[in-house]
Amino acid sequence: MMMRSSKLIRMVIILLCSAVFSAGSLLAQDADQNDASKQDKIKALEVAYIARELDLTPEEAQKFWPLYNKYSKEIHDLIRERKKKSQELKGKPRTDDVADATLDKELNYERKLLDIKTRYREEFGKVLPARKVGNLYRAEREFRGMMIRQLKERKDNRMMRGKPPRQ
Repeated sequence: MMMRSSKLIRMVIILLCSAVFSAGSLLAQDADQNDASKQDKIKALEVAYIARELDLTPEEAQKFWPLYNKYSKEIHDLIRERKKKSQELKGKPRTDDVADATLDKELNYERKLLDIKTRYREEFGKVLPARKVGNLYRAEREFRGMMIRQLKERKDNRMMRGKPPRQ
């Protein structure tokens, strides 16, 4: 009888551990989907903002948006690469050699970003007048600034209400 109850207890413990690990995995997936959903909403807001600021004709829009999507993807991939490399540096001791290598990587990132923007400036210039290309880069900066201000305001409001800031 004692042996059956210890087996039963072991089975219950195994089932509980499995349930806990499964729940944690589901929560992590849910958080990833939630982050993707937030990113999709922000991207939609950005596209709407740019569309309003550029005031494209139907012909311009037809040529511009596929090009802009390629441009956005290249920028997004570069940012993702930068974040990945930044994560790799976490936990490494901050020696002069590491700091020097980090500076080189950061300058390389900035160079690649400028290269992408320069290349696409020429491509955008083939489908839009120069004033609209300038408005595009201005609209992107303004949108980022608005998003940063809103995030800062939300963080400040949470802190004022006594809630800890989100990580």
